[in-house]
Amino acid sequence: MDIFEHKYISQSKAATLLGMTEKDLCRISRESGYGHKERVGMHEEYFFTIEELRNLCELTTQTVN
Repeated sequence: MDIFEHKYISQSKAATLLGMTEKDLCRISRESGYGHKERVGMHEEYFFTIEELRNLCELTTQTVN
């Protein structure tokens, strides 16, 4: 039996990988529904799976015709 383990990437690393600010990433995440929030210390932070990052990348690079 295969065991599937989700690997999550923090919003700071995800923002760097996508070439955007954390603020923009959080806004896009809220609007698209990708990622999930967790409480980290005194603030909340988004975490993303690799698949969610791929989808966000496609979403943010779509051109308007």
